[in-house]
Amino acid sequence: MIKPHGSNELKPLYVADDAARAALAAEAEKLPSLLLNSAAAANAVMLGAGYFNPLTGYMNLADSLSVAEKLQTVDGLFWPVPIVNMTNESGIEAGSRIALRDPNVEGNPVLAVMDVEAVESVSEEQMDFMAEKIFRTLDPEHPGVATFKSLGRTLLSGSIQVLGFSYFKADFPDTFRTAYQIRDEIAERGWEKVVAFQTRNPMHRAHEELCRMAMNDLKADGILIHMLLGKLKPGDIPADVRDAAIRKMVDVYFPANTVMITGYGFDMLYAGPREAVLHAVFRQNSGCTHLIVGRDHAGVGDYYGGFDAQTIFDEEVPADALELQIYRADHTAYSKKLDRVVMMRDAPDHSKDDFVLLSGTKVREMLGNGIAPPPEFSRPEVAQILMDYYQSL
Repeated sequence: MIKPHGSNELKPLYVADDAARAALAAEAEKLPSLLLNSAAAANAVMLGAGYFNPLTGYMNLADSLSVAEKLQTVDGLFWPVPIVNMTNESGIEAGSRIALRDPNVEGNPVLAVMDVEAVESVSEEQMDFMAEKIFRTLDPEHPGVATFKSLGRTLLSGSIQVLGFSYFKADFPDTFRTAYQIRDEIAERGWEKVVAFQTRNPMHRAHEELCRMAMNDLKADGILIHMLLGKLKPGDIPADVRDAAIRKMVDVYFPANTVMITGYGFDMLYAGPREAVLHAVFRQNSGCTHLIVGRDHAGVGDYYGGFDAQTIFDEEVPADALELQIYRADHTAYSKKLDRVVMMRDAPDHSKDDFVLLSGTKVREMLGNGIAPPPEFSRPEVAQILMDYYQSL
């Protein structure tokens, strides 16, 4: 199986031994506490699950600035975005041991224990520098920029031990998986070549066929449909609805033992190219050999060019940085002339009118009115689940 990023074996930060975890939880109740913001909590979940291997905790300011500028830590580890714990809380000192509390679960239980190695102030200029490098804009209307600039100006760095996986394991018991659980299942299935498909939306016909195309072109053993289960921007479809729609599509339209449906506990960054590279890193940690990178991957609005998330792998990612490879996809749609879904680049002589293309706004309007999109766009079984959701609002 493909090696994890940066090491020969996966080293998740979740304390798996029951006795050790119980002892740490008991100790945590006596420690000073910090209520995390959602972004720092999501980072802790990803560190605990092994997705952010080989990191041992939150980055310090020097590493964060270096990663933002050069996609590598001061010591040279390739990494695409800073993994930080930023706060506005004062009174935390370097050398202290603190309990990190979960902002997303009622009662704010302890999510992790942190050994604070440094407490550093981040200037406005440094915040802007990092935001512009990560998101390629400082527009406050960009949801990722707005979130990043709201995290606080005190950066806490140091190693962590993770006690749980926030609400993800409880709310999505059939879907949430750690990187090491995915690796184990890939091994059990006997898959060697595995293609990951990233999604924060329900899957329409184009997405379904794109998975099929990648699997066929790469002669892969299976597809990992890996959905984001964390926070999105307002108006996006909730994770439980997406989960139900994707499961229905796979049950009806894919052969057995060709698809794994899983999810991971992270908040969407909307960082476009940089987020695509992060997706590649943690899919390699999950045991995947390839990642589908499509048009406007992890984008929002018109902040990024259609294929910037592909060209970053050519222009900014060193050739030896990752073992995982990307599968480059174009906009995919149903061709009336060919009577099948194709990548639009494969039908260059076809007019735009040949393709069944619907805007997100139009689709939401149709679903809200109880009108199913055409079957060339969305499977009827999927459309029914989405219509039920929109009409319930």
